[in-house]
Amino acid sequence: MIAELEKVASEFGNAESKVSRRVIICAGTGCVANGSLKVYAEFIKQIESAGLDIVTELKAEGAEGDNHTSTLLQKSSSAPIRLSKSGCQGFCQMGPLVTIEPEGILYTKVKPEDVAEIVQTTLIDHKAVERLLYRDPVSGKQCTGTAEIPFYQRQSRTVLKSCGIIDPEDIREYIHSGGYMAAKRAYTEMTPEMVCEEMLYSGLRGRGGGGFPTGKKWDLTRIQPGPKKYVICNGDEGDPGAFMDRSVMEGNPHSVIEGMMIAARAIGADEGYVYVRLEYPLAVARIRRAVADAEAIGVLGDNIFGSGHGFKINVMEGAGAFVCGEETALIASIEGQRGMPMPKPPFPAQSGLWGKPTVINNVETLASVPIVIGKGAAEFRQRGTETSPGTKTFALTGHVANTGLIEVPFGTTLREVVYNIGGGVTDDRGNVTGEGFKAVQIGGPSGGCLTEEHLDLPLDFDSLKGVGAMVGSGGLVVMNKQTCMVRIARFFMQFTQNESCGKCVLCREGTKQMLALLDDIMEGNGTEKTLETLERTARAVQKGSLCGLGKTAPNPILSTLKYFRAEYEAHVYQKRCPAGECKALLRPTIDPAKCKGCTMCAKKCPVGAITGELKKPHVINPDICIKCGACAEVCRFKAVSGV
Repeated sequence: MIAELEKVASEFGNAESKVSRRVIICAGTGCVANGSLKVYAEFIKQIESAGLDIVTELKAEGAEGDNHTSTLLQKSSSAPIRLSKSGCQGFCQMGPLVTIEPEGILYTKVKPEDVAEIVQTTLIDHKAVERLLYRDPVSGKQCTGTAEIPFYQRQSRTVLKSCGIIDPEDIREYIHSGGYMAAKRAYTEMTPEMVCEEMLYSGLRGRGGGGFPTGKKWDLTRIQPGPKKYVICNGDEGDPGAFMDRSVMEGNPHSVIEGMMIAARAIGADEGYVYVRLEYPLAVARIRRAVADAEAIGVLGDNIFGSGHGFKINVMEGAGAFVCGEETALIASIEGQRGMPMPKPPFPAQSGLWGKPTVINNVETLASVPIVIGKGAAEFRQRGTETSPGTKTFALTGHVANTGLIEVPFGTTLREVVYNIGGGVTDDRGNVTGEGFKAVQIGGPSGGCLTEEHLDLPLDFDSLKGVGAMVGSGGLVVMNKQTCMVRIARFFMQFTQNESCGKCVLCREGTKQMLALLDDIMEGNGTEKTLETLERTARAVQKGSLCGLGKTAPNPILSTLKYFRAEYEAHVYQKRCPAGECKALLRPTIDPAKCKGCTMCAKKCPVGAITGELKKPHVINPDICIKCGACAEVCRFKAVSGV
């Protein structure tokens, strides 16, 4: 069967035109975890109780007997309200999110008990429920919808444009929004050479971290001889705090499939794999359904668009090893071997999956491909910088007012991301302080730290590399001045040490030694020699490791040593943690302003380190104190610190 995209789009559009209102419930992983499916169920109940018509799945009139719509029937007597789920809408901190169209109202932190009020006030009385609207933490302004919220206003959503709007489990809605037209163009109007040339001209670079030109990778694979080639989608996103690829797979899975189809056309592949880690069950389920729906409707399979070319997609769940994000380790995992990297060359373009030429792109890269082919490379280059065209998604987390998934053009400054989109830096209690910025860890455990001096640095592949950082997969962790940079370096080193596959000595033993050296520094056992050894080991691991994981593992240490060396030296020479986070370096004290002289701490202290008179402030002798914490546990006035 050959898909008739125009017919599918027209039927869906006709059915959509009969809907009076639309209620979109965010069903990304974050909102689902906070109960959005219960909100969805409550909407069905309350809308029906109010006597309003409701549809949960659209169907074109007179479409009975049509293979792709007959299972989606739901009758309605008058202009109904459509209730649908979406993928991640990005504003994860404010979830569960509910959007009402066409008014463009966005409700935040919606609970099932709020639904009856929304139905009565908004769907019946056409008014907003003000208490559920977003209020900007800086200006205090109440915002009705995304058009008024700075978090959305300052972004440039292209890859994420349909995430949070379309139903990811309805292929017809993707087609109605223009989906699969780029693939149709690639298969019916373009040769493989033309597809590669278009991609080369677009300047699209791999969004998984390496930044290698996508068109060049495809062309290198295209020219390889042989009838059998593969396309692999790398969905093994494993960085702490990163969820960009997961959100795209959950929110717009067909864009990834369409990107794979175009890649297959470019290199002459007839089979592909989507490799998704099993910790992403919702992404796995939606990708599987999207593949099945694409095959059922005739987009995917044999004789695509009547071109005579076929393409089959398999979905494989990975076991969640971070190293499997590396190309050769990922290929080994699909082949049924232990996921460990191989020396290069040969590159996958020459000898990849089962020895055949293979293209591997990450999720965001593939989701960008239909945009390039559909709108043209020249338009794609209108955004971003000369050497890094287009946009990039980032997972914004840490000490920032607005956390979530964002997308901005390359070249956007860190200041714009942190202060305008993120809403500013917060203290440890979540209050925006305006002066608390200390650093940003960019690129996940393989990335580096940017400081206040980099706030106006344009974020792109080359500028970040120039200051010892990297785009990576797009993790962005904001840190305030109460953050210990030695502890941050240790956090990422612990992750990479756990995830080292152990194949090469430098990575296996080097990460272990660096972790031990950081522990020495944080526990007050560091010396000048410790710092020297730490830096020398980091550079050796960076230079001699086999794969990207090992080569970039020391980046958090090297970048924090470069920009926050004084903080390391305070730990080593003064036995002091400037941020007050390293427990072993804290001095036990009792705040005389808080102490009421109740004597409970002195009675509880097992070594007699606390002295004082009744109803007068007590003191701790740091030379005797063993920091057991018993005094802090019994103090009702929170006067004890540093234990």
